Amino acid sequence: MEEKKYLKWYNKIGYGSGDIAGNVVYAFLTSFMMVYLTDSVGLAAGVVGTLIAVSKLFDGFTDIFFGSMIDKTHSKMGRAKPWMLYGYIGCAITLVCCFAVPVSFGTTAKYAWFFISYTLLNGVFYTANNIAYSALTSLITKNSKERVQMGSYRFIFAFSTSLLIQAITVGFVDKCGGDAAAWRTVAIIYAIIGLVINTISALSVKELPEEELNEGEVKNDNEKYGMVQAFKLLVKNKYYMMICGTYILQQLYSAMIGAGIYYMTWVLKNKNLFGQFAWAVNIPLIIALIFTPTLVGKWKGMYKLNLRGYVLAVIGRALVVIAGYMGSVPLMMAFTALAALGQGPWQGDMNAVIASCSEYTYLTQGKRIDGTMYSCTSLGVKIGGGIGTAVVGWMLEFSGYVGTNATQPQSALDMMQFMYLWLPLIFDVLIMFVLSRMNVEDANKKLKAEKGIATDEITDASDIN
Repeated sequence: MEEKKYLKWYNKIGYGSGDIAGNVVYAFLTSFMMVYLTDSVGLAAGVVGTLIAVSKLFDGFTDIFFGSMIDKTHSKMGRAKPWMLYGYIGCAITLVCCFAVPVSFGTTAKYAWFFISYTLLNGVFYTANNIAYSALTSLITKNSKERVQMGSYRFIFAFSTSLLIQAITVGFVDKCGGDAAAWRTVAIIYAIIGLVINTISALSVKELPEEELNEGEVKNDNEKYGMVQAFKLLVKNKYYMMICGTYILQQLYSAMIGAGIYYMTWVLKNKNLFGQFAWAVNIPLIIALIFTPTLVGKWKGMYKLNLRGYVLAVIGRALVVIAGYMGSVPLMMAFTALAALGQGPWQGDMNAVIASCSEYTYLTQGKRIDGTMYSCTSLGVKIGGGIGTAVVGWMLEFSGYVGTNATQPQSALDMMQFMYLWLPLIFDVLIMFVLSRMNVEDANKKLKAEKGIATDEITDASDIN
């Protein structure tokens, strides 16, 4: 039986465009915040890394909190849209603050300004916006094919934005003067763009009524739950834990790729190569995303596609290491593109995997926690990205790097090479291992068969054919 369709083409594109706004924040923050703080503001990389790590302690609480709040929200706009819409206002303001550390302040005051701005951005506003945006996957359609398509549209926009941010920002900052004030100007422009696009995206889709979302499902009278119970429900779902782990590893990977700005500047002696490598990363990802819905159908599910993709990614990153020691930039770019091509399918269908993960909790625990389930997106992004950026700072500090110096010691150059060549390979190997265990589609099919539930009563991505 063919699944009911809920979305028009413009709904899917409108939804996907929301990740332009998300990556105006995320790509700019992860790729350039550390180099701004060390080279333009003059802060120590190790201290910045420690402050980021401390900030992450707060983030873990807010992810579950906002996920639970979304599940309990009932408004004319729906559960998630208000949080997505209004949360981004705070994102825009605090993003500018992160890149507007007053140069006239004393050193301690500079650290305090950064820490407060960064914590509010990541722990409050980005959390509310990102979890709500991700949760819309389950709240605006019940059609599993549409969910995969939404993920593909979303990440096409995400990686296109990431590519643009990484490719133009260095030159943009130089044209604005190249100093701390230039970074602030660029941040203001990016924040305004993100705010406008996030608003358009939120208004382009409509959440389904509660009765339609729950149609064909047995209503549990004990549906209400507190944040502690929500946390217990998440921990009981092994696939949620796997997805969180994968997200964290992916963001650690991205942080090391972002640290490539140091590798290009000091090892390859050309900081403009960072933008060229951004093309090698993001164009193959976009190509893979275009074909992901078709490949999911061809291989009858997401599990095989995701695992095979990451086998290719591991091979690609291993070849990048070899090319790096050969000193061949063209080969490094080619193999970087190969690795990115393998990473693409998971990026495109992971929202649908999370929807299946939410179904697993419903089938095993009898409770719907869609908003809370999507906390893994924000939790993984922030913890992985934050720890990754912190680790970059610690490693640079340990190696003797000083951003304001004209030259760097060999120990710093060796550390940059380790961060950019070896760590991404290690993280890809770990992700491949986790994905080899993440067959939630088959688990749901078996549970439905045991309960005698027809597959068209509770839809998930395993129904794609």
